[in-house]
Amino acid sequence: MPASIVSSKKQPRSLLVTAVGIALASASHISVAQESTSAVELDSQTVVGETPAYRSTHSVSVKNTAPLFDTPQTIQVIPAEVIKEQQALSLRQVLSNVSGITFNAGEGGGGSGDSINIRGFSANANMQIDGLRDSTQTNRTDTFNIEAVEVIKGPNSVFGGSGTTGGSINQASKAPKQRNFAELGASLGTDGYHRMTLDANQRLEGVGTGSAFRLNLMAHENDVPGRDDIDRKRWGIAPSVLFGLSDATRLTLSYFHQVDDNLPDYGVPARDGKKLSGVSRDDYFGFRNFDKEEITSDAFTVKFEHDISDTLQVQNLTRYSRIDRDTVISAAHVNVTGLPPGRYKPAGPQGYGRDVESQMWINQLSLIGENKLLGMQHSWVAGGEISRETYEREAYNHAFDFTGIDYDLYNPPGYYAGPAQRTSLDNTETHLTNKAVYAFDTISLTPQWDINLGLRYDWLNGDYEKTTVNTGKYEKYRTEDKKLSGRAGLVYKPADNGRIYVAYGTSFNPSAEFLTSMGSGVSNATADLSSEKNRTLELGTKWTFFNSALELDGAIFRVEKTNAREQLADGSYRLAGEQRVQGVELAATGKVTDDWKVYANYTYLSSETTKSNDAKKKGQALANTPPHSFNLWTTYDLPQGWQVGYGSRYVSQRNVTSADSAKLAEYWVHNALVAYQVNDQLNVQLNMNNIFDKDYVERVRQNAGADSRSSAVEFGDGRNVILSTTYKF
Repeated sequence: MPASIVSSKKQPRSLLVTAVGIALASASHISVAQESTSAVELDSQTVVGETPAYRSTHSVSVKNTAPLFDTPQTIQVIPAEVIKEQQALSLRQVLSNVSGITFNAGEGGGGSGDSINIRGFSANANMQIDGLRDSTQTNRTDTFNIEAVEVIKGPNSVFGGSGTTGGSINQASKAPKQRNFAELGASLGTDGYHRMTLDANQRLEGVGTGSAFRLNLMAHENDVPGRDDIDRKRWGIAPSVLFGLSDATRLTLSYFHQVDDNLPDYGVPARDGKKLSGVSRDDYFGFRNFDKEEITSDAFTVKFEHDISDTLQVQNLTRYSRIDRDTVISAAHVNVTGLPPGRYKPAGPQGYGRDVESQMWINQLSLIGENKLLGMQHSWVAGGEISRETYEREAYNHAFDFTGIDYDLYNPPGYYAGPAQRTSLDNTETHLTNKAVYAFDTISLTPQWDINLGLRYDWLNGDYEKTTVNTGKYEKYRTEDKKLSGRAGLVYKPADNGRIYVAYGTSFNPSAEFLTSMGSGVSNATADLSSEKNRTLELGTKWTFFNSALELDGAIFRVEKTNAREQLADGSYRLAGEQRVQGVELAATGKVTDDWKVYANYTYLSSETTKSNDAKKKGQALANTPPHSFNLWTTYDLPQGWQVGYGSRYVSQRNVTSADSAKLAEYWVHNALVAYQVNDQLNVQLNMNNIFDKDYVERVRQNAGADSRSSAVEFGDGRNVILSTTYKF
């Protein structure tokens, strides 16, 4: 079979050694002990010893038992090369490379955090790091320790457990490599942009077999382009060490620590998805002498791998993480009722704080194997997972008094000078324990046909306790869920470079889905509700060209939530709604020529609430779900070490809410890159983002607003220019 087909069931360790200089290859943590040179022959299928530019061939999670090309699902990977070329720092910036993803604003008064929709459905609790759940909702502001980001689209509770209606997001951490290097980065830019990074790796000669140490450091500050009153500061450190205990046994210890000190941004007041007339996008409606966002993130990970034989491996992942997040926000909601034109009173939460501590213990044990059974080749994974998450929150405010006071709508003060007193409102404590077992198998029926199967069974137990300080009211609820999730796919290989597949999958959304990400979801009205159920059907095809350098993908899909949770007029809930999203995914990834690289994708979404107790919702498109979205990033290598790049992003009109026809405006955003490789050690690059300084709404509250309390929108970054240098030594 020609070398253009990348089809090994596992990514051999020798490939990781051979291609350590390629960032995409370093994202894979699947290993099978084999010896080879530049290529490995497996079942007459060749794996070349170099990962194509932009094209990721394997997932970082062992649960994907086939290469991505042979996986019957839409999985889009944003590799390290794209992240570096774009200087994409936050998770939100990285995910802007993937069509079909949108962002909500805020989190119910707790300070802005990453709030992400995939194919029209929330993915807030569907975050993972290296295949382990990482559900706390916070601002994931920096990628200094991230190698790649995977977006797994469609219901897939078999991979991530509860949730995952529209998809899940898996971040791959940087790990020690088998070569010595050090890269120092420094950046300056508009809007007070200053950044320093260090990425250093050292082989530990004489310590075991293949031992290595890696250290990533970061210090950063900037103002938000187009929002000069909003500043961001952070620093981080991420050491990791790989101990080769023997040729067959490896132990990796990793630690991550990051500290953020930000001024939260709740945007500007809006009605029906549009900022109020006369309000400027750079107006700041908070109070900078009170508002704050202080985040301390810590995570310690232990990864153990042992090759029992050439075809059998055991892997154990253990992580403890803790996030302390203290936020005070003053929302950009305004009340203009009864006031002269151009005057307002603050509405909604003002000087409202949440001091949150989130902790997680999680352990995942997997047995990974390849064998023949009944004449068919199997590539399988079986294992279990256990986790315990806790969320402790003190809600408080500063008792701002706006009696007899109103402000200039077109010149908000940004500073509160009235009386204030910190007052505790309530204390919330939640726990979520999850136990799960899973099994995955890719079965090669014939050289042309594969079956991909996955099953997972979850046991979830959630506890919710809340004490209201001024009344002494105490609430306690408990929820239990048991659910089987499945996924099945059939892959046909009409040619060495082509795949056609059909797949079906399920997922579930329990009331406790957001119990430890936001401290919400479980109440007296929801504790006894069964889980929402979701299913998807996807038909797709994948083709590679130019000796596997370029991949073209296409899929049509349908996602259905068959029993959506709805609140009735009396405050009770029923599983009475139905929602449907169907559409098309197209993507081109890789090299068109040796010098021309492209990362592009397009998504069409047709969404609808097909059944609801609320007549306003029935027949409406889902909120913040654009019918059309498109992303392009492309670079071209010129002679003499020069490189140019161009990027564009398009999002069509979409509904503000699921209950009316108010629309957010469509937008195009354009970016550019010019880079110069001075010598083998020094590279200089200039990024210009949002070239035409487009005012566009990137994040929105799914609320139309009213005179007594407006809604709010958050704009994407304005035009900015960043000059970066990297020096390798």
